[in-house]
Amino acid sequence: MLEARAINRYVSSSPRKMRLVIDLIRGKSVPEAINILHFSPKHAAKVAEKTLRSAVSNLQNKDEAGRTDVDTLYIKEAYVDGGPSLKRIVPAPMGRAYRMLKRSNHLTIVVVQKTEQPKKSSTVKEQPSARKETKTKE
Repeated sequence: MLEARAINRYVSSSPRKMRLVIDLIRGKSVPEAINILHFSPKHAAKVAEKTLRSAVSNLQNKDEAGRTDVDTLYIKEAYVDGGPSLKRIVPAPMGRAYRMLKRSNHLTIVVVQKTEQPKKSSTVKEQPSARKETKTKE
């Protein structure tokens, strides 16, 4: 089973906002996930779509035969880790200053190719059919 990952580090958006977008696509097929991300109004969706396309490209480069069909791919894992926070100072009333955290995150997406498993032959015994007795004239 082929598997590839793409990691996008130091994305300048809070992990909480990115997780809202990633939760939409986790476990979905790749074409469906790209469609969801492309039409999502959130800014984090653009970054997630770019990372997902990178993961698909990584899997296609990894495949020696080079015949990976995008329709057979799905997202196995997608998670967001917190990155470093930039500490900034914002002016506040009466000459004071408040500290503001500009958060960042690390996005990881793992893509896997579905493998078709052979269907097991069902060994269901057929029930004896109820015979219809027809009356014949004697």
